[in-house]
Amino acid sequence: MATGMIVKALSGFYYVQNEDGIFQCRGRGNFRKRKIKPLVGDEVEFEAENRTDGYILDVFDRKNELVRPPISNIDQALLVFSAKEPDFSPLLLDRFLVHIEANNIKPVIIISKVDLLLPNELAEIKEYQKQYEAIGYTVILTTNQNQSSNQTNEMVEILSCIKDQVTVIAGQSGVGKSSLLNVLKPELEIETNQISSHLGRGKHTTRHVELLAVGGGLIADTPGFSSLDFIEMEPEDLSSCFPEMASVHNLCKFRGCTHTSEPKCAVKEALVQGEIDNGRYEHYLVFLDEIKNTKRRY
Repeated sequence: MATGMIVKALSGFYYVQNEDGIFQCRGRGNFRKRKIKPLVGDEVEFEAENRTDGYILDVFDRKNELVRPPISNIDQALLVFSAKEPDFSPLLLDRFLVHIEANNIKPVIIISKVDLLLPNELAEIKEYQKQYEAIGYTVILTTNQNQSSNQTNEMVEILSCIKDQVTVIAGQSGVGKSSLLNVLKPELEIETNQISSHLGRGKHTTRHVELLAVGGGLIADTPGFSSLDFIEMEPEDLSSCFPEMASVHNLCKFRGCTHTSEPKCAVKEALVQGEIDNGRYEHYLVFLDEIKNTKRRY
């Protein structure tokens, strides 16, 4: 018996990697009965007579997992959003951030295609950069020119983020996620599609989940987040996914404060003092309303 990490799942086979290489395995027969589904990223116990004929015997406890894409034990997420084509959406970025925070994954925000912006548009993006950095997030701006060389400062910074980490790449369709991976490791030659001008969005090119060795770490090349709803979240849990709110919500008078109409709310006070951004708070209210409506439906 040996231990290793599942680095790829395809057509009922799991590819387990350890210091001896990669072994093609099937799941144990009783996994289905025990409702265990191995995921890419899982640390597992397995046995294999040879490289192509192994069985996973046990799946160790996970520190986190995502349903779509199905992957576990993620350290961080590179959230790739374009400044233009498609236009930057702080509402969509905050939606992604909430999902990432809820799973205890560290986000790194990458805003691509900033070279397509007019000077006033670039100034606006840099304001967003300052705002998110003030919250504590890493924000890296990249250009299309960056995405032809991995020696630029921006690419060197991204590579330093990846080292020794298990990373998932997420974000809008058509922002250049596959292109970014190809720059970070050109020999990957991942298929990319240009943004569809007819649909105004990118076409999904990735078919399965796989952890790729890049920059001294592992990056998940995945089909991306197909669902960003809040079915699993309770209304009182939402503010803990906004770090600037999480730092003060314990000071609210009422436990379970929703930071809307309750008296002596520390979050509302921080908002008045300018310590919490109005736009972020508005997005919080949008998501809170969505969670409450979802709970009513179910």
